[in-house]
Amino acid sequence: MRKIVIAGNWKMFKTQAESKEFLQGFLPHLEETPETREVLLCPPFTGLSVLSKYLHGSRVQLGAQNLHWEEFGAYTGEISGPMLSEIGVRYVIVGHSERRQYFGETDATVNLRLRAAQRHGLMPILCVGETKQQRDAGETESLIINQLDKDLVDIDQENLVIAYEPIWAIGTGDTCEATEANRVIGLIRSKLGNPNVSIQYGGSVKPNNIDEIMAQPEIDGVLVGGASLEPESFARLVNYQEL
Repeated sequence: MRKIVIAGNWKMFKTQAESKEFLQGFLPHLEETPETREVLLCPPFTGLSVLSKYLHGSRVQLGAQNLHWEEFGAYTGEISGPMLSEIGVRYVIVGHSERRQYFGETDATVNLRLRAAQRHGLMPILCVGETKQQRDAGETESLIINQLDKDLVDIDQENLVIAYEPIWAIGTGDTCEATEANRVIGLIRSKLGNPNVSIQYGGSVKPNNIDEIMAQPEIDGVLVGGASLEPESFARLVNYQEL
């Protein structure tokens, strides 16, 4: 059974005080959210503890933006699975394009992080997607298939979420057409061993396009950046209208 997962990725935004203020404005909106929708917030590491405290007993699950593949060690600036699970983290984003682009993430390290997440009882959200140059060169399909082949080695697809994020649409306002996102996500699903993996779309998702995106039959949710930073905006995404 495919689950609808609406996730907010706050990236490097919001102090602890700002996180608490966000929840005060956002949580009341969940009273109208269908139970079938999983709602998830992924704050910076400094916000995890405060969100864990204030989300306890709520509808909202807690996610992290990254994790290391070792349980402990001399890895300055990294964080491990046990450190995340100890404070109530349930999900973790792995292989986001910004990690790949700016911090040297490779398919090999993505695979290690995915394994670590599952080993420690965390649900990984694997991000895949192409650049504008790759799309223009007609390489979208081959690139994504190659990412999946490398990233999913020895990964349990019963405990996995995938996010298709065309890199050219992230934070640019240039949203991938809903029908095209649906086509690529259908391709991703066809390459999986488990057809019930939830597959999200991410890339300039906004209140004015969420209904059309979620009307697509292959799309099981969204992974949202900027539009998740304001309570009313994220509430509109969570409470999208079924067309």
